[in-house]
Amino acid sequence: MRWATLVIVTWLAGCNDLRDFRGSWQGERVGDAPVLRVGGGERASLTIDDLDAHRIAGRLAIDGLMPEQSFESLAGAEADAVASLTFAGDPLRVYLAFVPVPDGGGDALALIALYDDRRIEVRVLRGGGSPLYAIYALTS
Repeated sequence: MRWATLVIVTWLAGCNDLRDFRGSWQGERVGDAPVLRVGGGERASLTIDDLDAHRIAGRLAIDGLMPEQSFESLAGAEADAVASLTFAGDPLRVYLAFVPVPDGGGDALALIALYDDRRIEVRVLRGGGSPLYAIYALTS
């Protein structure tokens, strides 16, 4: 019994409180391959206003692409198996949200990934006639 208690306490101590990610984040676009650099925008700013294990809400701006736009994660995605989406680098949590892009191409999907080492990656994707694919590495 003591062994199980020790494991649980150690595990809980190692967990990050997602609320620590609230606030302002900025960073540059990353990725040199042309397929990762579709569409404009070299720098992103993210403000996380509200955050828990099932929801994120805030504002995202990308220089040269979109002024600050409010967003909220997709409730359906949070209630589905897609909520456990992960990829290289093993993010703590990945949220999906749509953000309006005022270039006439429609909304873009934003994947917001929170990492254990206090960084965030934002991927902005859109298909169709005005495709976008951009990755931003953000720090506070």
